[in-house]
Amino acid sequence: MALRRTFAQGYSLARLRQDALAGLVVGIVALPLSMALAIAVGVPPQHGLYTAIVAGTVVALTGGSKHQVTGPTAAFIVILAPIASKYGLSGLLTAGLMAGVLLVGMGVMRLGRLIEFIPHPVTTGFTAGIATVIATLQIKDALGLPIAKLPDGYVEKVAALWADRHDASAAEVAITAATLATLLLWPRVTRAVPAPLVAIIGATLAVVWLGHVLPGFHVATIGTRFHGGIPQQPPLPILPWGADGMTLARLRELAGPAFAIAMLGAIESLLSAVIADAMTGKKHDPNAELVGLGLGNIAAPFFGGIAATGALARTATNIRAGGTSPLASVIHALAVLAAVLVAAPLVSYVPMASLAALLLLVAYNMSDARHFAHTVRVAPRSDVTVLVTCFLLTVVFDMVVAIGVGVVLAALLFMKRMSELTSSRVFSPEAEPDQARALPAGVSVYEIAGPLFFGAAQRAMGAIETAGVGARAVVLALGTVPVIDATGLVALESALERLRVAKKLVVIAGPLPEPRSVFDKANLEVAHEHVFLADTLEEGIKLAGDLVVLTPEGARTSGPARVY
Repeated sequence: MALRRTFAQGYSLARLRQDALAGLVVGIVALPLSMALAIAVGVPPQHGLYTAIVAGTVVALTGGSKHQVTGPTAAFIVILAPIASKYGLSGLLTAGLMAGVLLVGMGVMRLGRLIEFIPHPVTTGFTAGIATVIATLQIKDALGLPIAKLPDGYVEKVAALWADRHDASAAEVAITAATLATLLLWPRVTRAVPAPLVAIIGATLAVVWLGHVLPGFHVATIGTRFHGGIPQQPPLPILPWGADGMTLARLRELAGPAFAIAMLGAIESLLSAVIADAMTGKKHDPNAELVGLGLGNIAAPFFGGIAATGALARTATNIRAGGTSPLASVIHALAVLAAVLVAAPLVSYVPMASLAALLLLVAYNMSDARHFAHTVRVAPRSDVTVLVTCFLLTVVFDMVVAIGVGVVLAALLFMKRMSELTSSRVFSPEAEPDQARALPAGVSVYEIAGPLFFGAAQRAMGAIETAGVGARAVVLALGTVPVIDATGLVALESALERLRVAKKLVVIAGPLPEPRSVFDKANLEVAHEHVFLADTLEEGIKLAGDLVVLTPEGARTSGPARVY
């Protein structure tokens, strides 16, 4: 646990001051983001704040990263929005709770390192796809389009937005543009005060002032959208599943969404922790991080919090602001709580267009468009295919489908590339007259280099007959075969049978420990009377030469032999 390691290494008052300042800065950044993300999911903004408060505290105290800041993130929007639309708030909270249980299980089973097996084109593709969906969802509020509810499908969403384009509000567009301009330009002035705070407060003050001086001026705000804003109270204990109770049928319905939440939460949190390690030179514990993330997602729904994961932007802000321990994330959560208790009535004046502008920028940064374009331009065509496929599947269908298909495609490509690493060649006096290795008359060598597994076995063994042309004994050199699987063994035995029919003697020479153990279990020299084993290639060649001399052509051997 990161907190235990922090105190074991010594924690001073100076570090506490650093963490307090960093936590305050991150809390200021998290305040508008948490509200915007909850609204984008389709629930009142206070649920995003409760997530930052509860999950941000629990994960910091129990997780495996010193610098990770946990809370609602943009990546979850594409998963949580359909759940909220179909099952309501209670279904959303229950799915988050179930995902937390799954995450704890993943951590206990020490699956934290599995993130390393998800290929880069897959993560890049679905991340860009998620960013595209998020940006599309913000167009409605950014333009002030009077659409009561967007359709579920992405294509249908785009069609509905396009059909309503003539009803865009000039006032909402102006607020969106002004907020975006502030978000982009303020960091050039100073980074001491976070740009989101300046942009949201500036837009809110402008809307209040214009509402007083221009009688006809009106834009949607948190107060008008959510009937007065957010309650001025801390997150209070509730039952996530609501009055209907938790039934087995509901659990079955939510199992798929919960799995999607757990998978995305694990991927995003561990990726964020890896990047934090790169920024700080520290090392996180991935399994402890999964357990902490699971505990945070178990606790948050009991206080109205939605699903949470490691937030890369807030984590990076924490590191740049000088955060040194998990206490910085705890202080960030306390800062959000203080804002809820003190400034909740003021939040109702925040314009929806400003929050949409904030999420548009988040989506753009999340997409990493330059890196996406660079990968498409320079990566191998097969990787580009995986990337584009994951991107399109995420946009058109969902992230679960994209990751599933992407990982399968990447695995198939991996197997293809691994099979290409396995090569074979023939040495014989006729084929290689200048070969330095002196081969006895009637002996040829068939050498295989690389793994002999199901992706490469047939191709590697398919040409073995060419080694037997003009030779009475074939030395099968396997000294550089590191591994052999069941398919490779079957392919090998098939090749040995073909050589038996051709009345060739076979010496298998130099297999490494793992292949040799497979051969011993298969009893190759017992099952095949024409097959012999040798520990080294040199011994195999000598044995083959002796066999050619001692065994009349076409005769069967008297039994198995082994050279040691």
